[in-house]
Amino acid sequence: MYTYDSYDQQLVDERVAQFRDQTQRYLAGKIPEDEFKALRLRNGLYVQRFAPMLRIAIPYGLLAARQLRMLAHIAREYDKGFGHFTTRQNLQFNWPQLERVPDILADLASVQMHAIQTSGNCIRNITSDHLAGAARDELVDPRPYCELTRQWATFHPEFNWLPRKFKIAFSATTSDRAATKVHDIGVHIVRNESGELGYAIYVGGGLGRMPMIAHRIRDFLPELDLLSYLEAVLRVYNRLGRRDNIHRARIKVLVKETGPAKFAEMVEAEWALIRDSELRLHREDIDFIKSRFDEHAYDAAAAADTGFEQRVTEDPAFAAFVRRNVLAHRVDGYKVVFVSLKPPAGVPGDASAEQMDVLADLAERYSFGEARVTHDQNIVLAEVKQGDVYAVWQTLREHELATPNIGLLTDMICCPGLDYCSLANAGSIGVSQDINDRFDSLDHQYDIGDIKIKMSGCMNGCGHHTVGHIGILGVDKHGEEWYQVTLGGSAGDDASLGDRTGPAISRADIAEAVERIIDVYMEQRHSEDESFLQCYRRVGMPPFKARIYANEAVAA
Repeated sequence: MYTYDSYDQQLVDERVAQFRDQTQRYLAGKIPEDEFKALRLRNGLYVQRFAPMLRIAIPYGLLAARQLRMLAHIAREYDKGFGHFTTRQNLQFNWPQLERVPDILADLASVQMHAIQTSGNCIRNITSDHLAGAARDELVDPRPYCELTRQWATFHPEFNWLPRKFKIAFSATTSDRAATKVHDIGVHIVRNESGELGYAIYVGGGLGRMPMIAHRIRDFLPELDLLSYLEAVLRVYNRLGRRDNIHRARIKVLVKETGPAKFAEMVEAEWALIRDSELRLHREDIDFIKSRFDEHAYDAAAAADTGFEQRVTEDPAFAAFVRRNVLAHRVDGYKVVFVSLKPPAGVPGDASAEQMDVLADLAERYSFGEARVTHDQNIVLAEVKQGDVYAVWQTLREHELATPNIGLLTDMICCPGLDYCSLANAGSIGVSQDINDRFDSLDHQYDIGDIKIKMSGCMNGCGHHTVGHIGILGVDKHGEEWYQVTLGGSAGDDASLGDRTGPAISRADIAEAVERIIDVYMEQRHSEDESFLQCYRRVGMPPFKARIYANEAVAA
């Protein structure tokens, strides 16, 4: 876990004092609405459908136990007793009172947290693999590189007013779990043929109204050139990105219009001017950042435990949990435990204050005081001794946090939709619950296997619907809620955008349409080993489309 130094703390404390003064002056009528909007957005504060929404930064998804407890405190004291974990590994509070937001920020600062640059046209929260430091397929731990980038990006004077928001993600594994190819910049940490560490750089990905997959513009960037190259990309975008049309302002549009090769050429030319500047890292810079992360003292005797396998054999419920929610750790004797925030009757991504306190206790007792947020809206306890997994599971089960559905159909990504968001065209939460009702049998979900359903309430795509194996997008038709469906999307190594099935489907029929899609898959797959995505890419759209629209009443 990265630990603040005095400069970090001073920066955050000063921002709290600044925003407290700005808020007081706004409430006193001394700052006009349009000026305050820019100020509040820089501090993660939106005006949503029913109340303000405050988005809390969780850099690369890493949380300390004390920070989880603070989020629980804020949920109780300032909100309605819960928070919503997002696809950006952040947390949102949906009911804070504007005049109390400075107090929330002060409380956050006391545990080395903030809401800086979680909104607005700036570089947003840096994200990464939720298994960073624990994954067996990892080249190196990407989090120090994320932290270097976070420090470079925070309050960067040149990039504080970009044409549009900007998102960066890191991956250092053979399997991309950070959706890097749908980010403005995706950084893959790699080694070249000489064994030197560096980066493959992808630029121009993004979801929303004009979804695109990023292009690889550099096969290998030397390790010490990270920040200077990122700066070159941002400079080209900041200079040439459109500011006259919000829907065409993202870097993905610029890359598409110039062409990836030409864009890469412009970046290389810009980089040549600054490569040898103060932006070039030194080895001690990286070593210093690494030193700010706590070292975990793994127990060499943990691998000798035999109780874990015995519990799996003796307890079928625990065995089901292990099958879906537990992975091997890079250190023998340890396990990675996924905490599902997708209970059958719950809201995807929501956690109550009580649940956050429970997770803090478990992290402190069993996982070196740390938890991680996934971009699939779940929580991970990544450092659990295998001998402790059973006790962790028992506690999770008592608090509706042990649903054994990670990666299954009911492990849906879902934005808040019309229940909270002022931008939404349709509800999402109710649809997720309707789908859960149709697939309430875990045995049936196990038969279906791994599948990613992703749902958004509007074209902004916060639910990543365009890269879902099954994507669902809420649209408004003459004041009624309808849903467009896409198939075949992926945010992984084989990143692709989903294909639209056809006309929108009514609110009353969307859950049935999903059931029909699953029925076709179960009929068409070669074997249980053929995933939904593999099956769809083999057979194509026709059999799915024919079944979805077999009854014309489901679409218009």
